[in-house]
Amino acid sequence: QVQLVESGGGSVLAGGSLRLACAASVNTVNLKSMAWFRQAPGKEREGVAADTRGGYDYEYYADSVQGRFTISRDNSKNSMYLQMNSLKPEDSAMYYCAARPNAWYGYSLLSGDFTYWGQGTQVTVSS
Repeated sequence: QVQLVESGGGSVLAGGSLRLACAASVNTVNLKSMAWFRQAPGKEREGVAADTRGGYDYEYYADSVQGRFTISRDNSKNSMYLQMNSLKPEDSAMYYCAARPNAWYGYSLLSGDFTYWGQGTQVTVSS
């Protein structure tokens, strides 16, 4: 079993920054793909960013966060991060860490593509 625990959420003003962290209970070397999703009330879960370390290294960002968010990982700490800058009110959502043992290379990040999930951390951006 793989446990994922998010941290770093909170309330910020528009234009501010937050850094989310996801701590895994297993060596993240064995989690070839890790990702961040978010879900706002009344909306479907949205893929935000993904990081794959497999035969090829690959990063994915949703168009809505491109240039503002950066995904990274530190396998020595079994952790994955999402640096969020220039936050907008529409970024407000519950943010979820996700992972899968096999590498993901895609153009559309869907929740069904991932196996393991954290409980989420709330991000609220006020105008």
